[in-house]
Amino acid sequence: VQLVESGGGLVQPGGSLRLSCAASGFTFRSSGMMWLRQAPGKERELVAAISSGGRSTNYADSVKGRFTISRDNAKNTVYLQMNDLKPEDTAVYYCKSNALLDWGQGTQVTVSS
Repeated sequence: VQLVESGGGLVQPGGSLRLSCAASGFTFRSSGMMWLRQAPGKERELVAAISSGGRSTNYADSVKGRFTISRDNAKNTVYLQMNDLKPEDTAVYYCKSNALLDWGQGTQVTVSS
């Protein structure tokens, strides 16, 4: 199993980023996927989840209306579009299958002026 997150970086408050997670080594199209994040000194938290077919999504209250999770099963990739970013969104972001224990290396998102 391999999960490779990308797209993080430094952005000013109010800005946008699009994270990508390329998955391999398992049947991606059959797996629900999640984005989680971990800020310094805090526990890892669920940000967004999407069903295997992409029709059902869920979001943490803190990101509702600002973040959108999506997937492309033909490309084995899950995305997280993040708009109106806030300093409290600063964290390392990870993607994960809801059926497997494997984690990627994460991608750092820093929101700062």
